[in-house]
Amino acid sequence: MYRHLRVAVVIPAFNEERAISDAITTVPDFVDVVIVVDDASTDATATRAHAVARERGDDRIVVVTHATNRGVGAAIVTGYRRALALGCDVAAVMAGDGQMDPRDLPAVLAPIADDAADYVKGNRFLHPEVWTAMPPARIVGNLVLSAATKLTSGYRHVFDSQCGYTAISRRALERVELDGVFPRYGYPNDLLSRLHVAGMRVLDVRVRPVYGPAWKSGINLGTVIHPIPWVLLRSWSTRVASEARDRWRARA
Repeated sequence: MYRHLRVAVVIPAFNEERAISDAITTVPDFVDVVIVVDDASTDATATRAHAVARERGDDRIVVVTHATNRGVGAAIVTGYRRALALGCDVAAVMAGDGQMDPRDLPAVLAPIADDAADYVKGNRFLHPEVWTAMPPARIVGNLVLSAATKLTSGYRHVFDSQCGYTAISRRALERVELDGVFPRYGYPNDLLSRLHVAGMRVLDVRVRPVYGPAWKSGINLGTVIHPIPWVLLRSWSTRVASEARDRWRARA
């Protein structure tokens, strides 16, 4: 438990056999539930996750496996639903490849514990090491997508839209239309727009940029060209339409 919050950490994983053990075992002890969502990996990701739980005798660890590959966004939504079912107050996301530094988790959770935010997202660009740690192509891509997401989501104060290190409150999970969240890469951009429609408070916090020698990105040129621009367009149109309906109802 973190302060007064029952905390779940959701770990989406696809073919992370080599990294999943460290991703699980480095989750801080104050976390109440560790939900590993194996997105139909073709390697031994799920087997290793089960082995870690068995070897450590850690009943916090829950492993859920998708029968077919549904995408990282869908894996996170599966984890969110399990966190709700287990009575958690907040669900954080930490990647199965170990790209999130566990030392940053208290900072990600703190605004929710303080009732200052409903959704907290990491911002690696607030950390001075980002310019040397993050690959140059990733810096350019993140700058472009973050600028676009500011416009489409309605949150002009947020940045580093593609950072997956996040925490979301139970209140936000119960109000956001989880079934509609884009299931693959592009989900964070879509989720931000849905949070805005639901009237949720969103804050950025500084997190460390982590890029190990085995790091690989699921985002490439094809992903950026399609479908992320269409996800951004859909998110923007959905948000604008919702806000227009709200204004019409207020005048009626």
